[in-house]
Amino acid sequence: MATATLNLDSSVQYLKGVGPARAELLAKLGLHTVGDLLFHFPRSYDDLSDVRGIGALTGGILQTVHGEIVEMEGKTLPDGRQILSIVIADPQGKCVEGVWFNQVYHASQHRFGQRVAFSGKPKWYRDHWQMNHPRVEILEGKDPEPANKIIPVYPLTENLYPDKLRESIRQALSLTAEQVIEILPAALLGRRKFPPLPGALWDVHFPENLAPGLQARRRFIYEEFLILQIALAARRRELRDRRRAPKLPVDEVIDAHIRRLYPFALTNDQDKAVAALRRDLKQDRPMQRLLQADVGAGKTAVAVYGLLAAVANKHQAALMAPTEVLARQHWDTLEQYLAKSRVRRLLLTGSLSTKVRKQALEDIRTGNIDLVVGTQALVQEDVEFARLGLVVIDEQHKFGVNQRARIKKLGVDPHYLVMTATPIPRTVALTVFGDLDTSIIRQLPPGRQKVVTRWVTEAQRETTYEHIRDQAKAGRQAYIVCPLVAESETLDLKAAKTMHAELTAGVFTDLRVGLLHGRLSDDAKKRVMQDYRAGKLDVLVTTVVIEVGVDVPNATLMVIEHAERFGLSQLHQLRGRITRGNVSGECDVFAGTSTEDARQRLKLFTRISDGFALAEEDAKLRGLGEFFGTRQHGVADLRFGDLIADRDLLETARDDAIALVSEDAGLKKPEHAALKRAVLDRYGKTLDLATIG
Repeated sequence: MATATLNLDSSVQYLKGVGPARAELLAKLGLHTVGDLLFHFPRSYDDLSDVRGIGALTGGILQTVHGEIVEMEGKTLPDGRQILSIVIADPQGKCVEGVWFNQVYHASQHRFGQRVAFSGKPKWYRDHWQMNHPRVEILEGKDPEPANKIIPVYPLTENLYPDKLRESIRQALSLTAEQVIEILPAALLGRRKFPPLPGALWDVHFPENLAPGLQARRRFIYEEFLILQIALAARRRELRDRRRAPKLPVDEVIDAHIRRLYPFALTNDQDKAVAALRRDLKQDRPMQRLLQADVGAGKTAVAVYGLLAAVANKHQAALMAPTEVLARQHWDTLEQYLAKSRVRRLLLTGSLSTKVRKQALEDIRTGNIDLVVGTQALVQEDVEFARLGLVVIDEQHKFGVNQRARIKKLGVDPHYLVMTATPIPRTVALTVFGDLDTSIIRQLPPGRQKVVTRWVTEAQRETTYEHIRDQAKAGRQAYIVCPLVAESETLDLKAAKTMHAELTAGVFTDLRVGLLHGRLSDDAKKRVMQDYRAGKLDVLVTTVVIEVGVDVPNATLMVIEHAERFGLSQLHQLRGRITRGNVSGECDVFAGTSTEDARQRLKLFTRISDGFALAEEDAKLRGLGEFFGTRQHGVADLRFGDLIADRDLLETARDDAIALVSEDAGLKKPEHAALKRAVLDRYGKTLDLATIG
């Protein structure tokens, strides 16, 4: 195939100098077509514009020097490695040595007296400057300075050399850059001062200086964010404008009746969240609200308000939790609130017998049940509601926006309240939860005490256990959290079963020690938690099954084993189990420090108690893609943008997307046609974008 006839979909092997062998190397990077090469962006740039005399060099920073080759020597070390040394000197007689390991082929490209430029980070070695593996440019027949001062640095794979990849990308740009369709409307390009295609592609790969390269990169990051935010805005509009939900107004009489069920007054933050719920529920458009709160700040109380508001309007309400343990915890909480209520309620989980489940489903279908609490069993095909008004999903980050888009209809377009079990970074709220309005509860209830967190060593273990015993004698309770249920042959970690056996036979023989983990039967878990909640156990050895929803105000002590195995958000959730009462808590963490990442995490955990601040730090450390432990497939997977580093562009793109969808909901204007296609190609199926389909 002649290179002049190549297009964006042509195989890379047809580029001059590529061929089948190099095409296989490019395929390892996901580069199969000529178009793929255009969007294989540099991860960074080497700025060779700092040109100075050898006598003015500074150690450790990238610089370029000119000189003539005065020495060349190759030798083989005893270990078989080959070293090539080339020394250049400037007119003042100052010298710098370039050193290459196992790259003696460089010698064939040079000769004594040749004028070259070395670019690298120099270090002072013995009595002269030295650069390891400097970039070399032959200057003879050229201007006094190298022509290419900004060198793109690309992700590579073994045996694929940078210069060859740059040659292929330059060739692809020359042949096909004009074929790439511009999707950003001219109005947006002008307003945001972004370069149009194809100039932006040339600038991002081969900029004349850093400024246009960085601006072109920002343009493509913005474009990626804009496509996502338009998809979210379109879905949001679809839910609000095309669908109808029952109006569930809350007047002062209903409000007073609900508030009488609480044994406490709501905080200001809770009141604000309730006010937002009331505004949403009185509309005939489905509420789509995210309720996030710091640990112990009382999001469940707000959710209960919404559930009861639906019931007061003679509609059914459902609360869905990700695990049966948490579903039962919510059930117990509701039982306390509704002890004197006539609300007909039901706990629906996967462990019900066939006979009991059949009757439960019949009661839900006929409207004999007002309020249902359950797990994902609530969204199975055989569950049919008579008049569902509100669904509360305590998702614990288990559902991203695309999962919510596919959730089975539980009735005729109910209102939705999505609760998160831990504070999330704002950038996550704008992406994974970008189709939802947000309510935030930061304020802790009056009297709620903070937890003192300590990073302790093995030498302090005996003292830690002694403190637990003293507190148990004083009537307090403790958790000891282990990363494993049982001992592992491959992991040298403490296991709950083993630790329970050792403690009951050893240091805590005089205390009542319980064991809780995910492999116990549902009845066994229930009995253990009932005993612990009733004060029949002093210490509970457990796994992270208690991470969310377990509420025992008398438990004020926690020990976390191998804390380096947990993320910050999970550690914060665990710590939250001992902030449930009005007595200050203490959390001791035992941890190894094998990695710098683990050390940073533990330092932050012991220093920061605010969950929102901790969530931002967690995202910076681990990246948002892994913030939840599992990826939010299809939404947070970004090719160019970084949700932390590029937050300003994310927010700009969101503002522009909302304005654009408000102006042209279906992207029907001719100038939006290419953008519409890009949105549908990327998110049409993921987010079920009927509005612009």
